Amino acid sequence: MRKEYRTISEVVGPLMLVKDVEGVKYDELVEIEQADGAIRRGRVLEINGDKAMVQLFEGSQGLRISNSKARFLGHSIELDVAPDMLGRVFDGMGKPKDGGPALIAEKHLDINGTAMNPAARDYPSEFIQTGISAIDGLNTLVRGQKLPVFSGSGLPHANLAAQIARQAKVLGSDEKFAVVFAAVGITFEEADFFINDFRQTGAIERTVTFINLANDPAIERISTPRMAITAAEYLAYDLGMQVLVIITDITNYAEALREVSAARKEVPGRRGYPGYMYTDLATMYERAGRIRGNKGSITMIPILSMPEDDVTHPIPDLTGYITEGQIILSRELYRKGLTPPINVLPSLSRLKDKGIGKGKTREDHADTMNQLFSAYSRGKDAKELAVILGDAALSDTDKLYAKFADEFEARYVSQGYYTNRSIEETLDLGWELLRILPKSELKRIKDVYIEKYYEEA
Repeated sequence: MRKEYRTISEVVGPLMLVKDVEGVKYDELVEIEQADGAIRRGRVLEINGDKAMVQLFEGSQGLRISNSKARFLGHSIELDVAPDMLGRVFDGMGKPKDGGPALIAEKHLDINGTAMNPAARDYPSEFIQTGISAIDGLNTLVRGQKLPVFSGSGLPHANLAAQIARQAKVLGSDEKFAVVFAAVGITFEEADFFINDFRQTGAIERTVTFINLANDPAIERISTPRMAITAAEYLAYDLGMQVLVIITDITNYAEALREVSAARKEVPGRRGYPGYMYTDLATMYERAGRIRGNKGSITMIPILSMPEDDVTHPIPDLTGYITEGQIILSRELYRKGLTPPINVLPSLSRLKDKGIGKGKTREDHADTMNQLFSAYSRGKDAKELAVILGDAALSDTDKLYAKFADEFEARYVSQGYYTNRSIEETLDLGWELLRILPKSELKRIKDVYIEKYYEEA
């Protein structure tokens, strides 16, 4: 029996106070019915004795509390899930947005989910191919990993997100692969770009898309990533699929969290963000992974734009603590015209060594990866030295390293948004670039691999 109350006492911004309530739970859904039959929705934020603080999804503008009634539904926000979700586009509350029919739900899942038991976690160890050399070759993504992309305002993270969603796959013909894509607080143009890109390339057939626009309510921004992760949990653990979750932009999510926190008059933490933001982000990120004995997996790529390109800002800072590495986009490389402008030196995948090698990628992968990092770093140092002292100050070897750095950026890192390289093509390209250097400089590669791959032209 749904309980109805006509005891709404006050409304301040998106918050509403209902008095004399009984048996109401935290996070419970609420419907507010007005005299004309119009219904607004909200959720319980706080309970104090017989008072319930409700956060309105659609805002409080035009709401008359004198003749409105609040109905508590007895459950929190739920997502209807079914195998037919693939290929569909939903809004931030899980309602169809593509003009198609409503889903015939197989299950109704609470979007807050439950934390994965750490003892039941399986160690991530299988390679996921994104088709992007700077990721596959140097900062490898592994099944069950959380690998965020740190971008900046105006950098092309939307193009990179679409490329990963389009190209990512697991190697192995019997594996079912799906992408869950959540766009949080984006513009209509961006939403249009993603949906059209997925449709034109056919990627939409294996993708579940959640779109939350910038003019949608802040509370919907908070639910959108959780909708996506809930859909991923269903596809992975009920249907046994390998699922890649891409969420863009986590910064918009954190801003919504700060807005809600300010409305509740909570004591702010760093830069005005709530003190519990670390815990809040962890409740989302930690739902990715693999469960022992279950075939499915959830791999997560959260994308966030760092305010003022500041990697110490609370959002990238806390994300870096929870996740297993980061891919960093560079404004300097973007100005040079490199696409995608991935800065490989500060980027890091803490699990890359677990997903590469014989039987996973190729036996020479680890050695060539280390050599490419080393040679690119030395090449950049040589170029900086040349700027200060002139080319004449460089030794012949340094000049080769400087040439290597230029070729590496132009051919390895910059591949465009529609080039899909297999891991073999990426590794072969790495060897092609290493041939710029004399054999004696390849100190990080075993002789057996140099004999096998260095001479091949």
